[in-house]
Amino acid sequence: MPHPAGRVILVSGASRGIGRAIAEELHAQGYSLSLGVRDPAKLAGELAGRDQMRLHFARFIAEDWATHRSWIDAAAARFGRIDGLVNNAGTHSKMTLRAPDEAELDRVWAINCKAPLNLIHCALPHLEAGGAGRIVNIASLSGKRVRNDMVAYNMSKFALIALNHAARRIGWEKGVRATAICPSFVSTDMSIGATFPFDEMTTPQEIARLAATAISLPNNAVIAEMLVNCRLEDTL
Repeated sequence: MPHPAGRVILVSGASRGIGRAIAEELHAQGYSLSLGVRDPAKLAGELAGRDQMRLHFARFIAEDWATHRSWIDAAAARFGRIDGLVNNAGTHSKMTLRAPDEAELDRVWAINCKAPLNLIHCALPHLEAGGAGRIVNIASLSGKRVRNDMVAYNMSKFALIALNHAARRIGWEKGVRATAICPSFVSTDMSIGATFPFDEMTTPQEIARLAATAISLPNNAVIAEMLVNCRLEDTL
């Protein structure tokens, strides 16, 4: 199993929720991290008490591809390598087929689909160079089945699953492995107001442990998709 010491993992959207929990878990396990967020100075202040030798902060705007390349380049310059990428940054949408909105659809697609694709593209040469690169895509059970009318969000998560399998194929021969984590309700800001009880939802920390597991598995024992539920569903 790849040892955390010296390995560098990038996490997008690490300022709160699942991304923050993943960053906390990986840092505690000994990984070096580059965290891509909208306000890196703010996050750096919040994590000032951590081992700064293993932390790097960069500006990442999902809709702005120029920030993707500059983040990857800065992380590689800081640490000399990139061993993993966690595509966590995402957005929700209540757009339905009865009320389509092209601008809203474009926004969701840019954040949930196009940004992960471009980050993988930018990071792939670094991930391949180490022979054991890891990609974790935080998707959703809404990318595996449809239980509501939020078509823009559901479509974007189905597309992210397709991207995950494309990444598995293209990087396999050079040791790159990709895992899509597909949770149901998670107790973050995004789930406030849901009909399911908040205190019965999967926690961000539990998703973080699964992400850490995916990153730590050896090349010959890979989980392509993790379906994570907090309630019984007959089809899953």
